[in-house]
Amino acid sequence: MITKRNFLSAAACAAASLAAPRAFALGNPSYPSRSVKWVVPYAPGGATDVLSRLLCQRLSERLGQTFVVENKPGAGSNIGTQAVIASAPDGYTLLLTSTANAINASFDPALPYDFAKSIAPVAGVARIPLVLVVNNDLPVRTVSDFILYARANPGMLSIASSGIGTSLHLSGELFKALARVQFTHVPYRGSAPGLTDVMSGQVHGMFDNVTSSFELVRAGKLRALGVTTRERSDILPDVPPIADTLPDYETSSFYGVGAPQDTPREIIDLLNREIDAALSDSEIRSRIAELGAMVLHGNAGEFGNMLTEETARWRKVVQLSGVKKE
Repeated sequence: MITKRNFLSAAACAAASLAAPRAFALGNPSYPSRSVKWVVPYAPGGATDVLSRLLCQRLSERLGQTFVVENKPGAGSNIGTQAVIASAPDGYTLLLTSTANAINASFDPALPYDFAKSIAPVAGVARIPLVLVVNNDLPVRTVSDFILYARANPGMLSIASSGIGTSLHLSGELFKALARVQFTHVPYRGSAPGLTDVMSGQVHGMFDNVTSSFELVRAGKLRALGVTTRERSDILPDVPPIADTLPDYETSSFYGVGAPQDTPREIIDLLNREIDAALSDSEIRSRIAELGAMVLHGNAGEFGNMLTEETARWRKVVQLSGVKKE
């Protein structure tokens, strides 16, 4: 017989269940029980912050605890990465991993840590093509034109980047090696000042993430010659892949999530499921697409395999180019 007391007790239990953090429903009642720090090893602004804040907001909503973005820039992402490595492996400090981690593993011989052994892969987030853009006054309109012009004017072209050893720099070095051309590398502290000087004609071109350059291309302030992925970019659909001209050419930037090694598997699996669910949300997918990025799905093991492949890919680029850390 259902009494008034039993009914009220059942109602109270139901209300408590609805109010409980999402983690209870996933079979892990102890995590998270407090706020989680999401370390971005770059300065505020740009795609890294947009991606991180989108996911942190959704994770906060689903798991009932605040996921807080903390920017720790410097040393080509090494400062933020080391801070996470030194943290307790309890799931309360996470790292926005990126292409820089894959590059630094072979580019920086003095790296004070082994990334593959120090960070546990959690989930992929997004992959972003780069695009070769040039000043509008340069008399080239295709990748083939650019190669022929560079060969006819050896050493005369200058190409900007966001710094030595970055994916932007090494994408240019790979192009040089495969196309058998020469141009002068001009490193900047970030993508924005490099793009400004390409537009003004101070330098001739740049390999840049489509995220920060596609609006300039659409506005006619820069000319796009080719994207670095084998597929066209949805936000620059008329720009062909560089691989159409140089079949072995392919680079991109990627972002994912990592945690200190020895973080419990059940926490990694929970975070992977929740991040993957967030990336399946139509609103978040739409926002990521607006950045020119492609969503990365998969379990933690698949993301770990991708990190291994990316590290090997960039090691070959570093070796082929002969570029060394200054």
